[in-house]
Amino acid sequence: MTSSAKLLRKMVLEMACDGGNANLQSVFSSIDIIDVLYEKILHISPYDADSPQRDYFVLSKGQATMGLLAKLAGRGFFPEEELRTACRLDSRISMQADRTKLPGVEISAGSLGHGFPIAVGIAWGNKLAGRCSNVYVLAGDGEMNEGTMWEAALFAASEKLHHLVLIIDDNSSLQAMLDVGDLGEKLKAFGFDVKYVDGHQEEALLHTLQGLSGERPHAVIAKTVRGYGARTLMTDNTWFHRAPTKEELKSLQEEVDRFDEEKLSI
Repeated sequence: MTSSAKLLRKMVLEMACDGGNANLQSVFSSIDIIDVLYEKILHISPYDADSPQRDYFVLSKGQATMGLLAKLAGRGFFPEEELRTACRLDSRISMQADRTKLPGVEISAGSLGHGFPIAVGIAWGNKLAGRCSNVYVLAGDGEMNEGTMWEAALFAASEKLHHLVLIIDDNSSLQAMLDVGDLGEKLKAFGFDVKYVDGHQEEALLHTLQGLSGERPHAVIAKTVRGYGARTLMTDNTWFHRAPTKEELKSLQEEVDRFDEEKLSI
């Protein structure tokens, strides 16, 4: 795990503790993907966040909002100290992002199945305007149970939106409820170029995302683990929706620090 990904996880734990609310398992499964995108892939900064030529990152998986906000703060989009106000009545920091409150947030998150269709619309608008900006969207595998996701996929393939990249954080949430088979094969049938990757390996993610080419929209199936990065979060599903106490915060942050030494035995 990279040092920046560890820092993000510890920042999220602090936000959760301060705000008394969190979807920590969902956030932690996505953090490595978010970290690689902002560190290595996306062409966007606080200084050109409104430029029509920028790359776009759309967080369709709203449960991972705290990970995104921690990364945006770390990249200078807004002051890091604001993270300590999470979930307060007058705060801009919440579990579901609001694009009207914070710079760098492309869409307001909440109901699943909406972010990807919006990203398809952005990619189509860029194509009509003659822009070559890349549009990356992070969705959860559970979202693939929404009809809007497949309607958007049909349109994206029909319009050959090859600057569109759908990254699916596949942490087996959907498989626990519904046997959908191979998501990649289904997306191939819809007209997508599909790649598979370990969603927690920086080099593999970087190699995959930098190697996308061709005239079809892209789907990257990133295999992840809920709660990845802290042993307790990975093994206790009560952390799906739970915030740590101050005592638990210290213990969980220590787990994040020593995770690389422990993970082989998990």
